[in-house]
Amino acid sequence: MSTTGPPPGGTSPLVVEIGLKEIYDQLVALNTNVQVLAKDLKDLTQQGDDHERRLRALESARWPLPSLAAVVSIIALVVSIVGYNAFG
Repeated sequence: MSTTGPPPGGTSPLVVEIGLKEIYDQLVALNTNVQVLAKDLKDLTQQGDDHERRLRALESARWPLPSLAAVVSIIALVVSIVGYNAFG
């Protein structure tokens, strides 16, 4: 006759006991990780805003160059037409 039940140590090898201390420690570690991630996300958002502001400043500083080139080419065209008609 055989009996089934826990082995002579009192616990089964398939049973895992987790105490409140282990759960609390894991919760504290998880909370710390979430706080670090929140700070990193805030820093990344600020960095992205800074990059966006810099790009907009560069883009606004670039627009006069093509406009200036167009104005100079129109003036050169007008001067050459006037000069050709006057001396031509």
